[in-house]
Amino acid sequence: MRKAIISLACMGFMLATQLAFAQTNPAGQDVSLKTITTAVPFLMVAPDSRYGAMGEAGVAIADDANATHWNASGLAFTDQRMGFSMSYSPWLRALNIPDINLMYLSGYYNTGNSGVIGASLRYFSLGEITFTNEEGDFTGTDKPNEFALDVAYALKVSEVFSAAITLRYFNSRLSSAGGVNDRFVNSAAGDVSFLYKKDFKIRGAQDIPVQFSSGLNISNIGPKISYSAASQDRDFIPTNLRIGYAFKFFLDEYNSITFTNDFNKLLVPSEGGGSDKPLLDGIFGSFGDAEDGFSEELAEINMSFGLEYWYQELFAARAGFFYEDPTKGNRKFITLGAGVKYNVFGIHFAFLAPIEQNHPLQNTLRFTLTYDFESIDNE
Repeated sequence: MRKAIISLACMGFMLATQLAFAQTNPAGQDVSLKTITTAVPFLMVAPDSRYGAMGEAGVAIADDANATHWNASGLAFTDQRMGFSMSYSPWLRALNIPDINLMYLSGYYNTGNSGVIGASLRYFSLGEITFTNEEGDFTGTDKPNEFALDVAYALKVSEVFSAAITLRYFNSRLSSAGGVNDRFVNSAAGDVSFLYKKDFKIRGAQDIPVQFSSGLNISNIGPKISYSAASQDRDFIPTNLRIGYAFKFFLDEYNSITFTNDFNKLLVPSEGGGSDKPLLDGIFGSFGDAEDGFSEELAEINMSFGLEYWYQELFAARAGFFYEDPTKGNRKFITLGAGVKYNVFGIHFAFLAPIEQNHPLQNTLRFTLTYDFESIDNE
């Protein structure tokens, strides 16, 4: 039975991957791009290596310090008193750009029956940029950057259900040397998230305990923003619906394997984040405003598939696949990763391998250090 469960999970992962490939257009066929762009897209970048190694899937399995990004309600199920995480990702190294980096600090404090408080700081350095005027004359250099500060509160509503709310302040400084009308962006947004967990057993010659989980996170709910003081045009930020499920099979006292699947849809107009639609019209209308109807609405959904294997909660191996429709950006990549945990410390890494050659995200690496304090029951 144990071998059958492993085979089933692996076959499900491979089938999902093949279905995703089957939806891509044949080589050489012209594809009309309808990519949806928004302001401050750095808010959507996977910041850590655990979930980054599973095809950027995490809404149904978030249970550590990095849950603030994926699904803060997962913090409510932790039995640790406190936890911290530090992540670092060199960005766009395939383009030989040495100074673009993403750094992420996150942590949580478990108050017990009163809920769990989480916090995180995301910093995206865009390197040194040279500015010129319309005539091509040099006007200066600058090192633009963006950052976001999150505070979350998660509460276990019942033994199987939790909810959370996250408040986010973000700052985007992209063009301080670009012109007199350019300005920094300071704004706020919020997330609402939920998680359901249920344990059951697969009956057989040897019962296999299984944990099913399902999560939902609506992130970056906030006002439109503008980078120019001289313009009334405002852009949508990446309000996003993430929903997914996971099955974790406890094969024996030493081995477990998890299969997870996320679906993402931007809750912004199909015409792009620069749409002049009002905020609420853009969010609620995003389910039915595509020019080509329902087929295009489906194309706006990204899919992530991930596998995670743990041996004795000491060593982890991970793999994943991310798929985006060719007309909506055509991101398709495989992810791999591993982690080692000793006592309260852990170190994890992830590697991204795009399907196509010469991709700007080719060979992207992510590194994460974690620290978890004693569980509440041991205090």
